[in-house]
Amino acid sequence: MDKKLNILKQYFGYDDFREGQEILIDSILEGRDTLGIMPTGAGKSICFQIPALMFEGITLVVSPLISLMKDQVSALNQAGIHAAFLNSSLTAKQYQLALHNASKGQYKIIYVAPERLVTEEFLAFAMHVNISMVSVDEAHCVSQWGQDFRPSYLKIMEFIDKLPKRPVISAFTATATRLVVEDIAEILRLHSPKILTTGFDRKNLSFSVQTPKDKYEVVKNYIREHIADSGIIYCLTRKVTEEVCERLNKDGISATRYHAGLNDAERIRNQDDFIYDRKPIMVATNAFGMGIDKSNVRYVIHYNMPKNIESYYQEAGRAGRDGEPAECILLYSGQDVVTNDFFIENNVENEELDYQMQQTVKERDRERLKKMTFYCFTNECLRDYILRYFGEYGSNYCGNCSNCLTQFEEKDVTYMSSQIIGCVKASNQRYGMVVIADTVHGSNTAKLRNYKMDKNLFYGSLSGEPLYRIRQVINHLILNDYLYLTNDQFAVLKLTENSLKVLESETTIMMKFPKEIKKEVLKENTANKKKKSSLAKGKNQDEIEVDETLFDKLRELRLSIAKEEKVPPYIVFSDKTLKEMSFKKPVNEEEMLEVSGIGKFKFDKYGEKFIDVVKTYKQ
Repeated sequence: MDKKLNILKQYFGYDDFREGQEILIDSILEGRDTLGIMPTGAGKSICFQIPALMFEGITLVVSPLISLMKDQVSALNQAGIHAAFLNSSLTAKQYQLALHNASKGQYKIIYVAPERLVTEEFLAFAMHVNISMVSVDEAHCVSQWGQDFRPSYLKIMEFIDKLPKRPVISAFTATATRLVVEDIAEILRLHSPKILTTGFDRKNLSFSVQTPKDKYEVVKNYIREHIADSGIIYCLTRKVTEEVCERLNKDGISATRYHAGLNDAERIRNQDDFIYDRKPIMVATNAFGMGIDKSNVRYVIHYNMPKNIESYYQEAGRAGRDGEPAECILLYSGQDVVTNDFFIENNVENEELDYQMQQTVKERDRERLKKMTFYCFTNECLRDYILRYFGEYGSNYCGNCSNCLTQFEEKDVTYMSSQIIGCVKASNQRYGMVVIADTVHGSNTAKLRNYKMDKNLFYGSLSGEPLYRIRQVINHLILNDYLYLTNDQFAVLKLTENSLKVLESETTIMMKFPKEIKKEVLKENTANKKKKSSLAKGKNQDEIEVDETLFDKLRELRLSIAKEEKVPPYIVFSDKTLKEMSFKKPVNEEEMLEVSGIGKFKFDKYGEKFIDVVKTYKQ
């Protein structure tokens, strides 16, 4: 058997590589610099872990977060691979011991924080060992154009330049536009790299956008309908995070919270409560999640719209890492745009940059916020919108998002469009969306009178249309380049070349609107939806019939092992592995090793215990 496949089966329990994995592994083994862009849950780690086990020397994995390192090292140790991490969570004595063990060749893989690389102590160690590869995880952190730039990542090249021999450099990320990919390759000075994008699509995730009047009520009801599932609720601010978590606990829902305002001990405790399944719901700001490998997160709800598509897809992608169906729900309100714009204007992380660069970054961030906002308004396929943002083009129908599952009807909005564009032109392109919408609607406000917009030629020309419909049409015009919204702090509507075609009646503008659904049908659909839970869906993507009773018994055993070994349950076996086990019902070693996710090392460690549960159940 091929050595790569042998390692894959023995340590990770898989018979075959996933898309792109073998190409990237082969490239690294050839000694070629390699950059992999793979969606969350596609198995990036295996792409550098397998070469690390095959190389003669040590592999250093540069990783941005303590939680990520602990998680990865814990999973490797559970699989029978000697690995360690070096970061600020270790005492001086623990750090020195880890370095001593590493210099004696005890570890094949060492995870290290970027800021540690150029310390005197670490450099002294690195100069006297054989470093075969430096692998950069979450590589988008190296780029100022990435959504999560970390200046400490720039120390990576400083470190590599100091080494007596240049190792192979590999880099991996889940979310990177073409510009960021080019930036990563340039900053890390990759030599003729193999660059592979396996695609950003996560077919097991369903996407939906809602604009509810009461967001909390939606979240509470959703959790109660999926009470057996684990999920993450992302909020924009610490205040909202605290409020949502407190209300859930008052309503009898076991939830914990995570944000930068908590002390280290509380953050670690709350994160562990979530990872170890003691608290199934995590309410958090975007400070939570990078590198969290919890595989059984069945839903991610964004209580507020995040600042850009990169952040949204990365955070939403924490659902369904086991490949099972999962839901990504975004709850939008206009206030989310205001809050995000405030954060962009007051971004303290950019204070080191000169004024000109700060303005450039602000403009870029506002452009990204605009694209994120359009996601919340588009009537096209949501999955396709995200994929197009990252440079992939699909069929504009996925069948697994709220837009594809909604019946739309096309309506002619040419007259409304001409009134809106006419108003923008008549006011000399000086105002934003709110003023223009209020003007054509004929709103009686002090603001309009102050701007003399009540004297505008188009004032009240669409008084018969509801304000929300006028706003929808304005968004449609921006999305389709009939109007342009500037990226200034106070965004203003401007005309485009296409605007004139509308004013001169040279074009017809059609727009999709959801069909009106009769209340009886709506009630019936809601009732049917409530009957479903993530397990009661019956079959996963591979059409495996889950034996729920056995699955619950296997989960109980997994939890007791996890508590005994002080590791998260999913590190023992993932939900996906247990579901397949409940379907195949293995009663000996040969049958157990046929279950995806079970390798020889894990079978020797846990196999007999799980076989006993299956045998008892079958009797």
